[in-house]
Amino acid sequence: MIKDSVFAALELANERRAERRRFLKLASAGAAAAGGLGLLSACGSDNNDNTPTPTPSPTPTSTASGVSTDVGILQLALNLEYLEAQFYSIAAFGRRLPDASLTGAVGTRGDVTGGRKVEFADPVIASYAREIAGDEIAHVTALRAVLTAAGSTLVIAQPAINIDGGATGAFTAAAQAAGVVASGQTFDPYASDENFLLAAFLFEDLGVTAYKGASPLITSATYLEAAAGILAAEAYHAGLIRTELFNLGLDARAKANKLSAARDLLDGTGTRDGPLATADANGALTVADLVPADSNSIAYSRSSAQVHNIAYLTTSAKVGGGFFPAGTNNSIEALRTSGATA
Repeated sequence: MIKDSVFAALELANERRAERRRFLKLASAGAAAAGGLGLLSACGSDNNDNTPTPTPSPTPTSTASGVSTDVGILQLALNLEYLEAQFYSIAAFGRRLPDASLTGAVGTRGDVTGGRKVEFADPVIASYAREIAGDEIAHVTALRAVLTAAGSTLVIAQPAINIDGGATGAFTAAAQAAGVVASGQTFDPYASDENFLLAAFLFEDLGVTAYKGASPLITSATYLEAAAGILAAEAYHAGLIRTELFNLGLDARAKANKLSAARDLLDGTGTRDGPLATADANGALTVADLVPADSNSIAYSRSSAQVHNIAYLTTSAKVGGGFFPAGTNNSIEALRTSGATA
């Protein structure tokens, strides 16, 4: 039985890091972000002992700040993993990540607002929550290790995070905007199994499109396949969450559809999202849509700005809001900003 404590998840993360030690040595030897991207494959493939052998890679493109685009992508990914890891750890175990070892680094560490342990009615969903929490904590530790290998000053601290379910919480703002709850009502993701799954649905599909959108920006083709590892892990999570929500019935499907539509409105014109269910001939939401993808069944992509539109719950170009009240942390300022989509 998995111990109902965050320390059980941390122990699991330590075991996974041990399995990845060979690859981390290779990343450290390269001391380059492009090489560091190779470790990302381990985030989604913990049992793979066949670590790839690095080959010469193109020099990463640098910005005016002197930081490579690859590093900026990793830092953006770490922001998202901080958010997910805190949400799942608190919901599953009732505890935040350790401040010193997993959230502190360069810059001012932001606090976490809100969150409490979910009293799950379904032990199966509780088990899923614990497993995903362990995965997300492992993603945080792995990304921090890769950035440390690329340069000791490149690990960014956790930004301020809002995962509160009260009247001023980001979840309530998102649910109101989507029409999941009415104006003046709150949405508490820790109040029930269904609410937890809807909150997870909001994050997981965003993560998949974020990693997919970042993939063309990676300068090293050698590590493109490896970088897809973390995307695959997030896609497994997203598919699981969608399946469980669909199984809850028509009301849960309708709410998930509203959240999906809201994400698509926030990030501008075009389709980058998909509903959980579509209507049958009688107009009932009985047709599953567990894989949101284009006509070729290829997962959607979002740019950094579009990801921030959803994370900040805004259609304006700005830094901060929603789940990241003070904005995400990044060495590249352009990778902190949402886009003007309204």
